[in-house]
Amino acid sequence: MKRLALAALLVLSLAGCREETVASAPPVTLTADAVGRYCGMNLTEHEGPKGQVILAEGHDPFWFSSARDTLAFTMMPDEPKDYAAVYVSDMGRAASWADPGADNWVEARQAFYVEGSEARGGMGGSEIVPFSTRESAEAFAAEQGGTVLAYAELTPEQVLGGGDENGDAPMDDPEEQAHAAH
Repeated sequence: MKRLALAALLVLSLAGCREETVASAPPVTLTADAVGRYCGMNLTEHEGPKGQVILAEGHDPFWFSSARDTLAFTMMPDEPKDYAAVYVSDMGRAASWADPGADNWVEARQAFYVEGSEARGGMGGSEIVPFSTRESAEAFAAEQGGTVLAYAELTPEQVLGGGDENGDAPMDDPEEQAHAAH
């Protein structure tokens, strides 16, 4: 019972961490120099949506090779929370899954996400696919499966995981989960 109460408290505290993201900095163009914060690999070598987190101090953005990792970053208690902006690729404006685009960003809290689709991120893991309009997200879900959710509807379990589609056991450490997504 004590573990259940602690787990519920963690979920509530992580959900609360997502509320302070307000875009006050423009997105940065994705270039061949962008390297993923967790995987250390060049983002342009991977398919699927990407993400960037710009801190209020004005440093270069933290880059992410998937939208899921971008959202996970905002939920992990040990990561910075002084965001100027959090952006994810708008896959409704992407040329293709292989070419998600360099400048088609949508502010993460304004996006609609398809969770549970057949689509796989750049590292082969399940992906939460972002769109700037609900209509684009619904069209993608009709083709690839999944559920359309607004940002506020995403749960830490959906973002951080709890086992994958291969039946792996859930991990206890959210940072370990984010690293495993690669």
